Amino acid sequence: MSTIQNRIVRYGELQPCKTAFIDAHTPGSDQKENFTIIGGGVSESPNQHVHITDKIGFNIGAAGQPPKCRNSLHSHTTAEVFFVAKGRWRFFWGRYGTAGEFIAEEGDIFNIPTGIFRGFENVGQDYGMIMSILGGDDAGGGVTWAPQVIEDAQAHGLMLGENGVLYDSKKGQELPHNVRPMPLLTEDELKAYPEVPVDAVIGTYVARYWDLMALAADKPVQVIGETAIIKDKPGFEVDFLTRGSAVTDPVTADKPVVLMPASGHWRIAVDGYETTLSGGDTALVMPGERYGVVPSMTGQAGLYRITATDDPAGATWTGA
Repeated sequence: MSTIQNRIVRYGELQPCKTAFIDAHTPGSDQKENFTIIGGGVSESPNQHVHITDKIGFNIGAAGQPPKCRNSLHSHTTAEVFFVAKGRWRFFWGRYGTAGEFIAEEGDIFNIPTGIFRGFENVGQDYGMIMSILGGDDAGGGVTWAPQVIEDAQAHGLMLGENGVLYDSKKGQELPHNVRPMPLLTEDELKAYPEVPVDAVIGTYVARYWDLMALAADKPVQVIGETAIIKDKPGFEVDFLTRGSAVTDPVTADKPVVLMPASGHWRIAVDGYETTLSGGDTALVMPGERYGVVPSMTGQAGLYRITATDDPAGATWTGA
């Protein structure tokens, strides 16, 4: 097993892929940066760098985008959770992205229902970053693009093969003779992707940073889990910690644990090794390791703790 020093990824060390998805040439989406921090991640490009390759039952990634840049409409069969690390983001969903939307501020977390088309864009003034938690070890195996996204991409030189690989005509690439284009969903197939009302999404799948800061004032608050604020069993649980609910006495991890600051600076100690994490940093603690995590400076401090579970990697939207 690798040492904890090799399982810490700093924000400043993140290596982006700018050709990760089918819309990499599509105007309005062509400045996206995709990051895979832990696990195989979600990417259609062989150029995607993976920082930590351990398979822990879920993936950690990130998306970085300049203002007005958007991620095109797609659907997942496994869980997709985002929290805003930097900036201001608009999430939208539905066949054409018009069924509902909401604005997420820094620290807010969103457990996007599976089985619906969703997208997001940076509506802030500066480069923004959202961190992602993706269910399962094969997070790239369950992505479906809205038909218009595939058509727009082909018009700008990118073709997606039925094998899930992108081919760039601007680089002289063609679909191999034995690979067919990714088929578009038919109208009948599209009926399986519901137009979920906005109140049902925000009231069930969103938790706001400032609410979590208050709720976790003296003990960690469970954000995503079977009995949490956001009730779901996506293959992992998410807790939120503050200065008053930090892990001051070391505990032993039973399952893989990922620590990701939402605000402030956090001092972590893992089996005697100590270092400081700040916004955009990620640390992976493996089973059997003892760890503690406390704020290291004065001021505001919030941290997301993600723990693997034995649940399936996401349940589809049920209309609840």
